[in-house]
Amino acid sequence: MSDAPAQDFARRLSEAARERRWPNVRPADAATLIVIDRTSPVPKVLMGKRHPGLKFMPGLYVFPGGRIEPGDRAMVAAGTLPSACEARLMARVQRPSMGRARALALAAIRETFEETGLLIGSRDYGPPESCPPGPWSEFAREGVFPELERLNFVARAITPPRRPKRFDTRFFAVDREAVCGQVEGVVGPDSELTELRWVTFEEARALGLHGITQVVLEELEARIAAGFGEHLPVPFYYEVRREFRREEL
Repeated sequence: MSDAPAQDFARRLSEAARERRWPNVRPADAATLIVIDRTSPVPKVLMGKRHPGLKFMPGLYVFPGGRIEPGDRAMVAAGTLPSACEARLMARVQRPSMGRARALALAAIRETFEETGLLIGSRDYGPPESCPPGPWSEFAREGVFPELERLNFVARAITPPRRPKRFDTRFFAVDREAVCGQVEGVVGPDSELTELRWVTFEEARALGLHGITQVVLEELEARIAAGFGEHLPVPFYYEVRREFRREEL
């Protein structure tokens, strides 16, 4: 990406995060999963609308995601992360480890299930023999092994200091073919996500989006145009002196 688009992305992120009136906290490790449908000439992404009563990003369209939970470190999975993906997940972090990288990927899969009911993985291996309690037990019940090798690490962003919530978020993407089932009743008027929509990138830009969501969408669109290979560099957004910077991992 040239310097001009990168600077424009950084400017928009800085403008969206001007208000700084909260105590500063360490950003929590978090992960997001973008499900992409590339079966037609015009790709689409899956987005969900957050409940208007939520305190964090109410009413905005988002990708499913959230922070790492203890069960994500213990959950069994099929395959391993692509080596390039794993290496970039361990770059620019304190105490890097393959276990942490793996837990981030599994957190993205679990959060996607919790918020959308979509099961990312395979039924070819039979049900996992043991799972941590909670949402992962649903994978065993549905006979689905989460698969790591299909995930592509596409972006990273850290929330600025003195915001109400801070996350060090890794954005993953996966093709729709990796969805092997869906539990109904997860999305609805009383749920965290009130609706799901498959939208083109152009349609997504017309929705109510947070600044970082807009930026990641544009990064993802450029990545798909470049072939969507795991060898492509991963953009990393973070703030220095109240301005976002973009570098590549």
